[in-house]
Amino acid sequence: MTIVGGFLPGRLRVFAALLAATILVAAGSARADDDVDLALVLAVDVSSSVDADRYELQRRGYAEAFRDPAVIAAIRDGQHGAIAVTLIEWAGPADQRTAVDWTVVRDEASARRFGSALAEAPRLFAGTTAVGNAISAAVVTLATCGCRADRRVIDVSGDGSSNTGLPADIARDAAVAAGVTVNGLPILANEPGVDDYYSRNVVGGKGSFLLVAKDFESFASAIRDKLLREIAALQVGGWDGL
Repeated sequence: MTIVGGFLPGRLRVFAALLAATILVAAGSARADDDVDLALVLAVDVSSSVDADRYELQRRGYAEAFRDPAVIAAIRDGQHGAIAVTLIEWAGPADQRTAVDWTVVRDEASARRFGSALAEAPRLFAGTTAVGNAISAAVVTLATCGCRADRRVIDVSGDGSSNTGLPADIARDAAVAAGVTVNGLPILANEPGVDDYYSRNVVGGKGSFLLVAKDFESFASAIRDKLLREIAALQVGGWDGL
């Protein structure tokens, strides 16, 4: 019998169900200190294919996006006028760490502080590519937000498909079962067809979508457009889970 990333295939769906149940219990028990329109986990690939220059372009893209007046205006226009956001970096099955902790962004000052924290945070590691484990870690991170969010979203960016760890579609299914939307931002720099991989295995949930960056140089504009679309979705009829 084949073992995939340490999990027996017959137990993968059981794992997904247990993860979803764990997230729902954790989220229900969290204290809500702020009402926000969106709780957003930015899950950023820092595997070995992302060299120092590409890492800098990626990090700068996120920082610039949160300093963009259009993004700040979109946040202000929400029902609560605020979002909660955190950034985690991921690589191999055991490599997921918070680079910038949960921050409530509601105005230009808080957006710029978050952008500056993104720009200044050091790289934590590199390694293999375990997209499924990244999604699972991001779902767990959502349960630690401490805010009452109208919508919960994971924003996965990366330049390759999984080569180890939990299959991404299993983790994605568990996230969706927990009421989480997973959006994808594949970067077409190294692997042909990575956008198709993200479409089939990563993206899922109510209102989910895929936005492609053709290379790391265009990542900044891509993440800006993606954030605007994620935030603007809050203005269209609300969101009531699955």
